[in-house]
Amino acid sequence: MPRRSYDHYCAVGRALDVVGDRWNLLLVRELLSGPRRYSDLFADLPGISTDVLAARLKDLERDGVLRRHRAGPRATTVVYELTPAGAALRPVLDALSAWGTPLLGERGSTDAVRAHWLALPLSRAIAEQIRTGTVSVHIGDTVFHVVVTGDGVTHHDGPAATPDLDLHLDLPTALAVATGATPLAEAAPEFPSPAAGSRAR
Repeated sequence: MPRRSYDHYCAVGRALDVVGDRWNLLLVRELLSGPRRYSDLFADLPGISTDVLAARLKDLERDGVLRRHRAGPRATTVVYELTPAGAALRPVLDALSAWGTPLLGERGSTDAVRAHWLALPLSRAIAEQIRTGTVSVHIGDTVFHVVVTGDGVTHHDGPAATPDLDLHLDLPTALAVATGATPLAEAAPEFPSPAAGSRAR
């Protein structure tokens, strides 16, 4: 199906032609930390149908935001990952995450949540505490690591090989930190304060 367009000769309009459809930016959010299988994406995007997921993946692949390739010992598993153009959307997602945080309010009874959805706000909270370093974040069974450098902040699936710190939070505490209700220093007293130095340790 041809891509719909606003037909606005405007950079924002052109960008929204690519990522403005429903679910597109949430798919980018899911892929920011690393490759995902189709089944992973479907499981972590509650409410999406298989038809819509397949269509959005096809559209984003066509537009150069993600790529599909085979992985695994025998290259039998199909995974999706961001291209450099897709990864360049991280600041956009981070800005949307910061802008949307005040809109969260109380979690509704029907609101889905996944621990890894907190990676962007927790990355910001960690970056406010340290100038450089690597922190493995454990929220229940979910583990990702945050890398803070002079060039910015990224997060990646799984624990870091040699983290400067391991941060363990339960989901309610992680949500409180992500929404700004609880400062990271209060939730994790062992975490260094910004005055403690430039690195996490």
